[in-house]
Amino acid sequence: MPLGHLKSVHREAPITESRLTPEYFQRVDEEDDGVFYEMPRLVVHIDDGAIAAIGQFFKEQIPENSEVLDLMSSWRSHWPQNHPKKRMVGLGLNDVELRENPDLDGYVVHNVNNNPILPFENETFDAVVITVSAQYLTKPIDTFRQVGRILRPGGMFIVSFSNRMFPTKAVLNWRNSTDRGRVDLVGTYMEAAETFEDIQGTFINPETSPPDDPMYVVYSRKAPTG
Repeated sequence: MPLGHLKSVHREAPITESRLTPEYFQRVDEEDDGVFYEMPRLVVHIDDGAIAAIGQFFKEQIPENSEVLDLMSSWRSHWPQNHPKKRMVGLGLNDVELRENPDLDGYVVHNVNNNPILPFENETFDAVVITVSAQYLTKPIDTFRQVGRILRPGGMFIVSFSNRMFPTKAVLNWRNSTDRGRVDLVGTYMEAAETFEDIQGTFINPETSPPDDPMYVVYSRKAPTG
C-alpha cells in the first residue's frame, strides 16, 4: 500500500517507508518512560484557545453517548461541556494524573511504548483520541493497529497535536518534521496500520493562531469489517 497519500489542507513530500524504520523512533532520553513520568505534572500542555478548539472538534466529530478511550491520557482530556458521553476511559502513565482527571469514568496505567497491546477487548469503543501525545510514540504503527482492534466498525480515531513537546522524549521523526510534516506523518501511521479509512488532516484553529497555540488534527474511521 503506498504511503503518504493523506487528504490534508497542507502537503509536503510523501513519507516513505524508510522513515518508518526503528532509527527514526529514537529519542534523546531513552530511559524508561515510567521514570520520566513518575512525578505528576498537573499542568495543561496547550493554551485555553487550543483547548477550546480541540473540545469543539470532539463535539463535532464524536456522537453523543459514545464510549471513548483517551489514549496516552493525563489529568485533563479537554472533553467539551454539554456533550454527553456514555463513558470515557483513560490510559496513561501516571496514576495521580489519571485519578485527578474529571472527565474519566475509569482509567488504566499502561506504557504503550513498552507494550503496544492495549488491555481492552475487541470493538470496545466508539472513539479513540490521542491529544498532544503522539510525538512520544516509539511504536506508533503497532499502537494504531491496536486502536483499530478496539474500535467498533465506523468508530472515530482522532490524533491532535500542537507545536509543543518534551524534546528529549519526542522521537526523531517528530523532531525533524515541521508542523505540516507531522500531519502527514500521523496520516502515514494510520495508513500503515491498514485499519482506517477516510484519513484526513486539518489545522483546526487558523483564525486564532497566533496568538493561540496551533492545533492540528489527523482523523479517520475504522473501516467496516467483513
